[in-house]
Amino acid sequence: MEYKSTRHVKYLCNYHFIWIPKYRRKVLTGEVAEYTKEVLRTIAEELGCEVLALEVMPDHIHLFVNCPPRYAPSYLANYFKGKSARLILKKFPELKKATNGKLWTRSYFVSTAGNVSSETIKKYIEEQWAKESEED
Repeated sequence: MEYKSTRHVKYLCNYHFIWIPKYRRKVLTGEVAEYTKEVLRTIAEELGCEVLALEVMPDHIHLFVNCPPRYAPSYLANYFKGKSARLILKKFPELKKATNGKLWTRSYFVSTAGNVSSETIKKYIEEQWAKESEED
């Protein structure tokens, strides 16, 4: 994965999100699943995020995105879930009955991912003073 840039920032902010429909109902199938993918890709584009991977399973969603650092992961999760729910329930009103009016649960999973491990970063930071002395 390559680093991205804005005018003042070079970044690599990859997030893996997982969330489920209310009551873990298996409502994300067929046309609903296809429309959900389309909606999530549109939302990502609107935010300036790149979809790295996306799977819509019958009872949960995996979304792996690279987003600008101006967005907190909690903001991204809530934005993706909120906007997608409004659009999906508008197109498929029958889902309101299956999920009691709310498409998603309030919970979600988020994990960060990058090119290097946490151990590599920790070692790099710890070795900074040694590099400083070498340069003098």
